[in-house]
Amino acid sequence: MQLIDQFDRKVDYIRVSVTDRCDFRCVYCMSEKMSFLSKSTVLSLEEIERVIRVFSELGVKKVRLTGGEPLVRKGVDKLFGAIGQIKGLDEITLTTNGSQLKKKAKMLRDSGVQRINISLDSLNPSTFKKLTRIGDLDKVLDGIHTAIDIGFKKIKLNTVLMKQINEEELYDLVDYAIKYYLDISFIEEMPLGQTDHDRQVTSVSNNDILFKLKERYSLSKTAITTSGPAKYFNIKNTQTKIGLISPHSHNFCENCNRVRITCKGELYLCLGHDTKIELMPLIRSFPKNDAPLKEAILNSMSIKPKSHNFSLDDKQPSVIRFMSHTGG
Repeated sequence: MQLIDQFDRKVDYIRVSVTDRCDFRCVYCMSEKMSFLSKSTVLSLEEIERVIRVFSELGVKKVRLTGGEPLVRKGVDKLFGAIGQIKGLDEITLTTNGSQLKKKAKMLRDSGVQRINISLDSLNPSTFKKLTRIGDLDKVLDGIHTAIDIGFKKIKLNTVLMKQINEEELYDLVDYAIKYYLDISFIEEMPLGQTDHDRQVTSVSNNDILFKLKERYSLSKTAITTSGPAKYFNIKNTQTKIGLISPHSHNFCENCNRVRITCKGELYLCLGHDTKIELMPLIRSFPKNDAPLKEAILNSMSIKPKSHNFSLDDKQPSVIRFMSHTGG
């Protein structure tokens, strides 16, 4: 069996949110005072493992664990170990804010995680605090260097640049990536959830970022892909690649191969739509029978949208739910 949507796109990549909880409160991801889900309303770790296994039996080859911050969930070490034993998965990856990496990096490596994406929006402690509200930059940098030291070869920084906040750190962040042989992607702010800032004012286009990068670095476009939406450029005489994820300036939906599962068991067919299938009732009504779950997943392919409809022009966000709800 294979997951093929109505536009003949093969879905072989899932992003699974382990938890909606996070030890940061990044301004573009969630509100300062968040209400988090109760334990009974989220999938157990065993249920998350089951969902991933079922998707692997339907042809999914890559899984990314996200959150919130996945590494703050109690018992997550066991989940990573179990996922590492699922047959058919070619790649297990993680998106993290880096705060827990210093103590979790070895576990991740031993569990079979091949790639880590780390959110890093500033190298200035005060700016970092402003963006994350409660984050500690030193803990994140320590986590990054722990992951480097124990041998992770595929580490990528994810950065959201915002005007009047961290836009001027573009070169500093790229130079940091070059120095430590990391890759870095710049992501245009997603219009998800209500914020206390005006995205029309703070949003930085990747067209502008690329123009500035070319003023300082010798770039060459590459066909390299990591199954995600980024377009990559090599920096001459370095081992660093720069990725641009551009939901506004360059729609990346034509080759979409992804779906997302929230920690509540909601299957979202697109980040930019509210179209979803509730998997939790099937998971809990049929604990020993995967057939109903597989049927629902297969049927969901007929309602996967052709593309998102993100827009910064609307007064209301394109999607009301926060990024932390769906998973990064």
